[in-house]
Amino acid sequence: MGKDGRPLYAATSLGLWRQRSDIETLLDCRLVFWPAPTLGRSIDGYVGWGRRPSGFRAASLASKTGLPGITLEDGYLKSYAPGAGEPAHSFVVDRSGIYFEPLKRNDLSELIDRPGDGDVDTARAQAAIDFIRRNRISKYNNSPLKELDEAGLQGAPYVLLVDQVPGDASLRGAGADDGAFASMLRHAIDHYPRHRIAVRTHPAAGDNSLILAAAKAMGVSIVATPRMNPWPLVEGADAVFTVSSQLGFEALLAGCKVHTFGITYYSHRGLTIDHADTEMWRPKRTIEQLFHAAYIDYSRYLDLHDRRPVEIEVALEQLLTVRDQRARIVRRVYTGGLSPWKRRAMTPFLIGPDGPPVHCRSIRAAEQQASQNGGQVALWGAAKPLPKGAPAIRFEDGFIRSRGLGVNLSLPCSLAMDGQHVYFDARGESFLENIFATHPFPEDLLARARALIDLVVSRGVSKYNLQTDFMAPVVDPGRLKILAPGQVEKDASIRYGSPAVKANRDLVARIRGLYPEAFIVYKEHPDVTAGLRSGGEPPVDADLIVTEGDIKHWIAWADRLETMTSLAGFEALIRNKPVGVHGAPFYAGWGVTDDHFPIPRRQRRLTTEMLAAGALILYPLYVHPLSGMPCSPEALVEEIALNRQVPMTPIQRLRAWLAQSINRTAVKIRDASN
Repeated sequence: MGKDGRPLYAATSLGLWRQRSDIETLLDCRLVFWPAPTLGRSIDGYVGWGRRPSGFRAASLASKTGLPGITLEDGYLKSYAPGAGEPAHSFVVDRSGIYFEPLKRNDLSELIDRPGDGDVDTARAQAAIDFIRRNRISKYNNSPLKELDEAGLQGAPYVLLVDQVPGDASLRGAGADDGAFASMLRHAIDHYPRHRIAVRTHPAAGDNSLILAAAKAMGVSIVATPRMNPWPLVEGADAVFTVSSQLGFEALLAGCKVHTFGITYYSHRGLTIDHADTEMWRPKRTIEQLFHAAYIDYSRYLDLHDRRPVEIEVALEQLLTVRDQRARIVRRVYTGGLSPWKRRAMTPFLIGPDGPPVHCRSIRAAEQQASQNGGQVALWGAAKPLPKGAPAIRFEDGFIRSRGLGVNLSLPCSLAMDGQHVYFDARGESFLENIFATHPFPEDLLARARALIDLVVSRGVSKYNLQTDFMAPVVDPGRLKILAPGQVEKDASIRYGSPAVKANRDLVARIRGLYPEAFIVYKEHPDVTAGLRSGGEPPVDADLIVTEGDIKHWIAWADRLETMTSLAGFEALIRNKPVGVHGAPFYAGWGVTDDHFPIPRRQRRLTTEMLAAGALILYPLYVHPLSGMPCSPEALVEEIALNRQVPMTPIQRLRAWLAQSINRTAVKIRDASN
């Protein structure tokens, strides 16, 4: 037993030791690495993984010592993609066996076989099932969503056969051998003679697919489905055939007729058509009872970002967020000529169903590879023209960016993805402008937008979230207080989004002309205050020039805000402050700002909630600062408000400092050339 009263378990492989933080959370224990010495402390049990060597090792050590042996495995809602490259959403913990060996004792069978159903929250199970079915969530979620015609299955009826990896432990545990797949195929042919035979191939089976081998031996024509989300396949099938795959249970969730040719935790319960004999008596169960036992009672879930224990509902929402955001990267991304830091910053946003981005040395090389491999090129900002030899997208900072300035290499937490024109480029329509012009904005989206606005304001979150002192100036009662947020005058948002006014000095002069009696505060841009970029000549018409204080404090102080294109105008709008606009930022021209520059193509009248829905929910991509995984804007706002620090090693700090110094110099050189 550990000093803190928690049990001390031994991890029986290096892979488990690398996951020790998660395992200690899952088991509420302390972990040591077997067979390393334990400095006189007694071991309370052994931990292994599935039916791999570590699992057998843990079981053997437990048998020899009389101590508990604990088996871990992936849960039924594991992650976005297979493998250990990203944090897992779910695990199963079994202290007597493992679920895919239902002919032996295991914790899941005991949960399913428990008498009665008084402990099962049927409504909760049904709600989770409905969520999974409605959103087509599976164990892994990186396969693209395709329609049946893309799988060659349009028109005539079909049955679906599910492939598995030859020799897999789940086949042995199901009491099945390789011949079960031939039997399954023969039964499907005999009982569905007018149906096409579709096969859901397993990527790990490759050329060793037992179903494809059986079909070849029988001379049977089959349709091998492409890599795709399995839900359209099971939804369209008249029946699903499996030996022991988890996809068989997902087919039950879809309401499909399921034939099993092995013994699984969900077979022989009155829900499946079973072709494997068993002498074990198994009580009948409803789909809700099975789901509750397997997905709620037996499974454990960890928050994708901070790795604390969570319930299934949180895990499902996070899975959906990851899946849906990455689905927006419709082709594999190729970049060219990015700095090492920019590559690091952009990579989490550029992962899609076809994998992570490929970083090339030049735009030309990226264009060539994208063209050859059916990918797309990603560019930063609006300065460079899109390549013509391959599809291309642009990226820019989002509206809730980070803790700290981009020029100081604070990693971005949100990016905007666009086409020919990014959101600050008013020379043409951006994806964001198209959202504003055409999206229906249903009430549930607007309700979410209102709640998000309240969250942003109550948590005090802005774009950069700089923690600097704020001292409000004393102003005579009744005098209008105007905030003029300074901008970097060489910034692209002014070059491409403010045709008439292009200097901070001129902006403040115009404000003075419009409001001669007002108290005008000019708030210098943080990049200018830090000495990193130029804000032009200081405005002479301001009553006060300030450098300190987060922009949100100055917005709260002001009666109104006047700007060229600053995001501060949008932040003022969601805080119910009137905004005058002297350029063409994304939020102008929709009827919520006082516009001094006409934007004829923006004719639709919007509300602040619609602007927030488009700009904060529908348009940007978000990643969590702790995990680097996709997250919702709500989760990012909460995390920024907590102000938790991402741990860094001394070497990482040194690298960050060097990269920051190089980037500052590069920015100054770039500004000088514009």
